Amino acid sequence: MAFGGFPTPPRRSRTRGSVSPGPWPARLSPVRRVATLSAVLLAAVLGAGCTSSDGGSGRASGSSTTSSSPPSSSSSAGGTGRPDGDGSAEAPPFPANTDPDTGQVSAGAQVTVRDIRTGRQDGFDRVVFEVGGTGNPGWDVRYVDAPTSQGSGAPVEVAGSAALQVAITGVGLPPDTGVPPFDGPNPLPGSGTTTVTEVVVDTTFEGTTTAFVGTTARAPFRVFLLSNPTRVVVDVRDA
Repeated sequence: MAFGGFPTPPRRSRTRGSVSPGPWPARLSPVRRVATLSAVLLAAVLGAGCTSSDGGSGRASGSSTTSSSPPSSSSSAGGTGRPDGDGSAEAPPFPANTDPDTGQVSAGAQVTVRDIRTGRQDGFDRVVFEVGGTGNPGWDVRYVDAPTSQGSGAPVEVAGSAALQVAITGVGLPPDTGVPPFDGPNPLPGSGTTTVTEVVVDTTFEGTTTAFVGTTARAPFRVFLLSNPTRVVVDVRDA
């Protein structure tokens, strides 16, 4: 693309063909004048009907071309690879700090984490924990200094400068929920992410499934729940 402007187009001749010489009428006849005025008035009426009140965009006033579907982005998953760009309207704002975030489990919930996905959004990375079963899970998400496995206390290696511990509560074992568990790669690498490095799944112990999200820094994050299917969404803002 030229940055200095477009080149000057070649001059065209005003002559577009042979025109028979002869006298030209000085004015329109009354019949032709009426026909011409009628055409002009009709064009003006049609033009006014097509002009919208929003600055002449050419669309009827009140119409919209904005899709009701939320934006999506590519994501990586152990199995499905489903986009998870939805939930923008339901998402809370990012906090100004890195304090823990907790959510209450619903009464009688019995779910199993069946898929984990990572993806890139505008200004943040997203990690999705999809569950199946009954009820809504709860969560406790926080940065930890030294990731350790629940139950055994053994250290867990997580790539990155910081580790975000994600504890999902209200979890039942697959034989009880009838939902096959996540069986993707572990650790699960970030897909096109800038702050999230990987997700390391620990284990399920006493109704809680724990995973660690590696990050390049202790960046602000938010956690919320989406439905159809049920998902715990963790968004990590760009560091």
